[in-house]
Amino acid sequence: MFNLPVQTKHSLAPLFIVIVSIILALSEPMSSELFAYDRQQLNGFQWWRLITGHFLHTNTVHLLLNTAGLTLLWALHGHYYQTSRYLIIFLLLCLGTSGGLYLFAPQMQWYVGLSGVLHGLFIIGAYFDIHNKFKTGWILLIGVWIKVLHEQIYGASEDVAQLIAANVAVDAHLFGTITGSIIIMYYFILDKIRTKKELS
Repeated sequence: MFNLPVQTKHSLAPLFIVIVSIILALSEPMSSELFAYDRQQLNGFQWWRLITGHFLHTNTVHLLLNTAGLTLLWALHGHYYQTSRYLIIFLLLCLGTSGGLYLFAPQMQWYVGLSGVLHGLFIIGAYFDIHNKFKTGWILLIGVWIKVLHEQIYGASEDVAQLIAANVAVDAHLFGTITGSIIIMYYFILDKIRTKKELS
């Protein structure tokens, strides 16, 4: 039987993200004016937008899609995280995704949504599966990269764009996945060091 990671230490952080996202959705349009990823405002040193933009959404469908994705990843991989680890990884994914957009996608003037971060969380969860000897982790890891590369070559689904009333930010997916991959490289090196110490 599948057991959900409902313990507070596993569920508090994703629940917090969902609640903040809902509050900001109810505060529109003021919340987008103050917190969205906005390149012009970032150039004016409003750096908090690198993080806060990921809590915002273009419409209710966009919010529901992203919170459903967050919930699914919690159900799959939430048991690997405690609150502090999850929030640190989430923060790094926010910064990596937004930083990638700012440095390498100057055409992206405005962005909101969790999808880039979700791609990174998917990658990291897949690595933890692999580390715990679940072969399905490799399928998840490779599958995310195939999806992201397909989007880079062929673009995103028009149906999804219509649902969220905005262009799908495929570059955010790319930079979220890259950031997640960098994080799992850190964990891989850390695991190798620990194994070496245990054997010595």
